[in-house]
Amino acid sequence: DTALQAEALVSAGVELTAYQLRLAGDDGRPAQGSFQTRLNGADLAVFFVSEAARIDLNAAPKELLAGLFAVLGASAEDAGQFADRIVGWRTRATAASAGAEEALYRAVGRSYGPRQAPFAHVYELGLVLGLPPVLVERALPFVTVFSGGSGVDVLNAPPEVVAALPGMTPLVLRQFLDDRGSLPNDPQAIATALGGAKSNAITQKSQAYRLRIRVRFPNGREHASEVVISLHGEEDPYQVLSWQNDVVAPRRAPAKV
Repeated sequence: DTALQAEALVSAGVELTAYQLRLAGDDGRPAQGSFQTRLNGADLAVFFVSEAARIDLNAAPKELLAGLFAVLGASAEDAGQFADRIVGWRTRATAASAGAEEALYRAVGRSYGPRQAPFAHVYELGLVLGLPPVLVERALPFVTVFSGGSGVDVLNAPPEVVAALPGMTPLVLRQFLDDRGSLPNDPQAIATALGGAKSNAITQKSQAYRLRIRVRFPNGREHASEVVISLHGEEDPYQVLSWQNDVVAPRRAPAKV
C-alpha cells in the first residue's frame, strides 16, 4: 500500500533529521538545512527550519502581529484590530476585563467566545473575530504555536516575516534581505543591519523544527508531509508536535511595508 509506504518513509525522514540535529548539539545545530537520500527504492528530500523563523501566535506582541497582517494586505487600521482580537483570544480574562472580549463575539451572533488561553493550533486563527478567511489563509505559512518566543529569527525567517517587524521600511528590508546571507550570527550585527526595526529580531534557534518531507516513488508518484518536532527533553530524542500529510506549497501574497 503506497500510503503506508509513504508514512514509513516520512517517519524515517523525521528520525534521520532528529538524529542529525541532536548529534550536532545545541550550539552546532543549524537553524535550517536540507538533505536527500534514497530508501527502499524511493527518493526522500527533507527540508527543515527552526520554528523561531515564524511568528508565535501565543507570544508575539501586538505590533508584530499587526505588522504581519499589514504586509499581507490589510490596512493599518484593520491590521491593528486583527492583532487586538488575537491578543484578546489568547489572554486570560481578569477581574477588570471579564466579559469585555466575550461581548464582542455575542454582539455579532457568534455561538462561542474567545478561548482566553493560548492558541492550541494555528487553525484557531480562523475562529478569531473579524479575521477574513483569505487573510487567515495568507497568514498560516508564517505563524506557529510552537516557537514559544516573542521574537523571530530574522536570519532564517521568510521575507514576509522580516517585513512585519515594527519600524521596518522598504529600504531597510531590501538591504537586509540582500545582505543577510553574509551577516554573522551576532545580535549586535543584526541590530545594526536592522536599525529601527531591530525590536523582536532574534538569532536564537527554537527547540522546535518544521520538517517538509517529500517522497518520490519509482513509478513517479509523490507524497509530501509537514512535521513539527521538538528536540526538548532528555528521555526521548524528539517529540512530534504536528503531522500533516498531502501538503502543498502555500500560496503567498507579495510582501509590502
